[in-house]
Amino acid sequence: MLLADFLKEGTKALESLYPTAEARNLVSLLCEDLIGIPHYTHIIEPQYALNPKDETVLQEGLERLKKGEPIQYVTGRCEFMGRRFHVTSEVLIPRPETELLVREAVKQADRIRRMRSPYGKGAEPVRVLDLCTGSGCIAWSVALEVPGVQVVAVDLSEGALQVAKGQDFSAEIKSSGALPPVFVRADVLDAEQFFPHGSFDLILSNPPYIREQEKALMRPNVLDYEPSMALFVPDEDPLLFYRAIATWSQRLLLAEGMGLTEINEELGAQTQAVFAAAGFRDVELVKDFYDKTRFVFYKR
Repeated sequence: MLLADFLKEGTKALESLYPTAEARNLVSLLCEDLIGIPHYTHIIEPQYALNPKDETVLQEGLERLKKGEPIQYVTGRCEFMGRRFHVTSEVLIPRPETELLVREAVKQADRIRRMRSPYGKGAEPVRVLDLCTGSGCIAWSVALEVPGVQVVAVDLSEGALQVAKGQDFSAEIKSSGALPPVFVRADVLDAEQFFPHGSFDLILSNPPYIREQEKALMRPNVLDYEPSMALFVPDEDPLLFYRAIATWSQRLLLAEGMGLTEINEELGAQTQAVFAAAGFRDVELVKDFYDKTRFVFYKR
């Protein structure tokens, strides 16, 4: 089978689920990620023929896409902060807007590192806590972007922790001297538990925040495939994770420390009030690149 024919037929097969341009892009990504064929191959080599083994792999992947499964789970890969992360159905697929939280965390971590650099080898390392780490994309990104920072990452799901621990950035760690995050199984909602990992300059979190009543507004490929425990909170208590995060921050955030958390855009003022009531200062609502209220930043 010609590659060009597979792309054409695959696009047509997905058009009932996605707009044509998106369907074409998904099939192109399938080819690139599963069998390593660049997206332009069918243009420069119109007669490029798939070998039987590759065709089988692609047809199996296409069948999964036709059922609505996200491309990231089909290929096992997701781009985030310019790096390729491994993802499975045990973890949420990292979203582009979460990169904004990471970029601010990196900025703050680097600022603290530079402030302490005059102390030389005696300087305290920058310490970061990532609550509800999932795939580990936040934890790993901060650790790799600011070599020397110590990151501790927490999740309740053993499956998610296995994915996070299994991210392979060994080559970058070797070249930069970055420290891999320490991953810890713990229930974030148990905010008073014994936690023998010290205090932190930054506390980051992207917890579950979608209300059950919002399910009707979501795409089936999210509802049917991404882990519900990482997405949803009860309608009657949608801020329960933020109260817990505020308590973690009261206990573990160092003086002059900063917290950054992703939030439900519909509950911005209410979430802001949780951290203000917990005694934090400069509690700020921050928008994403879609002009939606997406984060709360707060200081000790």
